[in-house]
Amino acid sequence: MGVLRPLTLVAGLALGTAASAHVSLQPATAGAGAYQVLRFGVGHGCDGQATTALRIEIPAGTSVARPQPKPGWTLSVERAGEAVTAIVWRGELPADQFDEFLILAKLPSGEGPLAFPAIQACGEAQTGWVEVAPAGAPRPKHPAPLLTLTPAPAAAGHGPHH
Repeated sequence: MGVLRPLTLVAGLALGTAASAHVSLQPATAGAGAYQVLRFGVGHGCDGQATTALRIEIPAGTSVARPQPKPGWTLSVERAGEAVTAIVWRGELPADQFDEFLILAKLPSGEGPLAFPAIQACGEAQTGWVEVAPAGAPRPKHPAPLLTLTPAPAAAGHGPHH
């Protein structure tokens, strides 16, 4: 199982790169209200330039957002009061390499799609992976990383009594 996750991420990044570069998000689904490690994958740089920063916006209702530090990268956390609104890593990822950036989050309690808009910087150039298409619409040119929140599992012993 430990080997499958990295292989799945690599395969997803490779497919994403071939079709259209983007910032990917694993897992694709998670339980509403759960704590979840979110893996944001960067498949390559921009037009042959190294990725120099990645900014992930944290959706409202996400009550915890803790980034994992990366050796060689600086990390900043943007806040509005107590709420984390964005996490930014700054460093250098060569254009022909990939990496992932992790955040531990306590997800909102609602169900459905949850967007994590991302800005990938390559020197002075930036690409905003921020577009969200309505259900059934064609995939946007610069899709935001999406996580689908599913119903939270019922706690053991707290379901309906018969």
